[in-house]
Amino acid sequence: MRRALLAITGLAASTTALVVFKGSPGTSQVAQNLPTAQPVNPSAPGTDPGAAAGAPGTDPAGATPTSSGSAKPSTSPKPGKTTARPSGTRTTKAPSAPRTTTKAPQSTTRRVTGNGFENEYGYVQVQIVVSGNRIVEAVALSLPSGGESDIHSGDVRNRYDGRGGEVVQKQNGNLNTVSGATETSNSYKQSLRSAIEQAF
Repeated sequence: MRRALLAITGLAASTTALVVFKGSPGTSQVAQNLPTAQPVNPSAPGTDPGAAAGAPGTDPAGATPTSSGSAKPSTSPKPGKTTARPSGTRTTKAPSAPRTTTKAPQSTTRRVTGNGFENEYGYVQVQIVVSGNRIVEAVALSLPSGGESDIHSGDVRNRYDGRGGEVVQKQNGNLNTVSGATETSNSYKQSLRSAIEQAF
């Protein structure tokens, strides 16, 4: 008796469950729309099924699927090599000190001897002392001598020679002729002019 009651109760429960399952709307449609083992590729044959629109993990616009977990962070391009210039001021080489020479400066004073000239009374030769561009002294190295020539040569020497003579005063060979000693005066002028040409 108890077994018969359990059998009837179990049969009623299974019948109720079957009625509920068949009676729920869309149940059969859901079962029919379940995907098969191989999804249908709506695109042309030969294409990648994963690239079809609506495939999981793809962009609806057809873009390449991206994964937030495997995305590499964008790296900026390596900066170009730059050479840093110092912002300080330019260093300039200090001017070197002037060289000092131990050599003694050459004397600007020099002696210049003119050519000698012979006249009927004797031989005449003149030397001048030059400092810079100026005659500072005149000396007759040789003048006629003997007899009256000594007197005339003395007059020429007194007029032309020395630091205060006519040669230093005029600074040239245009001298006044000594009276009574024309030949000696002319020979003196010729020797003086040759010395001036050598000096200047």
